[in-house]
Amino acid sequence: MTELQVRRPRFNFGDADVPFAWNPENPQFSFFMNATSMIAIGFEQMIVAAVQEARPLITDPEVLAEAAAFLRQEAQHSSSHRKHVAALIDHYPGLQETFDAVNAAFDEVTATTPLNFRLAYIADLEATFTPAFKLMLDNERTLFRPGDDRVASLFLWHFVEEVEHRSSALVIYDAVVGDRWYRMRALPATLRHLVQVSRILADGVNQHVPLQDRRIDARTFVPADRVRLALRQRFSPDSEHMVKSVPAFHSVPWREKLTSVGRVLLSQTPFHDPNHQPLPRFADRWFRRYDEGADVTRWYAAERAG
Repeated sequence: MTELQVRRPRFNFGDADVPFAWNPENPQFSFFMNATSMIAIGFEQMIVAAVQEARPLITDPEVLAEAAAFLRQEAQHSSSHRKHVAALIDHYPGLQETFDAVNAAFDEVTATTPLNFRLAYIADLEATFTPAFKLMLDNERTLFRPGDDRVASLFLWHFVEEVEHRSSALVIYDAVVGDRWYRMRALPATLRHLVQVSRILADGVNQHVPLQDRRIDARTFVPADRVRLALRQRFSPDSEHMVKSVPAFHSVPWREKLTSVGRVLLSQTPFHDPNHQPLPRFADRWFRRYDEGADVTRWYAAERAG
């Protein structure tokens, strides 16, 4: 049987304004996490639709139990991220248009692509989460601690649960599709779609969030644009219209970043096993404090109080 636990922390984003640059020391990382909230909702809707469609094709009761727990965790993530996104839209109403366009991009994948592709898409993306989120959780003191405790706590919870269900998407994919090489062949189309979603987000944020609030050019969320903007900033530092910013992970040691990139690349290979991934130490601390009844919706405030 599955060992996944469904948790329902009650995040409250209605008690005060949620700043767009919720980590004032790192506006680039703030934007990346805001974008993650918006993407997570559409992606998780796609997960639910695909796994529900796949369930009649699964005969192994243990895989069915894993799929059910996986869906319940993802449903909780989507519900909580909606509260964060709603708080941002309350302050910047134009973001509703951007949010709707992001959701529509994922709905289109659900409506127009076969189940095997969607399960491969989900398995491909979920496979990257453990190495990527390990990097963030290993460096939570610089990436999350200086920011708004509500937003930081939302992502700490989400990321430790992504690590907890790190094998679920691949277990479901193997039970229904089984062809590990197909997962690799589906990767280019998956990446193209993610770039499309990134551009929708970047253009929408640049349009609807004033520069003095976002403090960065949102096009840095698109990998190709990020490189181009970095080169312009380097070689035209005095450009009148240049938006200066430091990289989101500037506080993270280079060795850790390179290691994480290597593990993300390896996660896309046919015989990748998420169970063999090194895990963030922070996850055990989070689960232990949750089990002790601490307030995980205000992680750093509860830590100081303790």
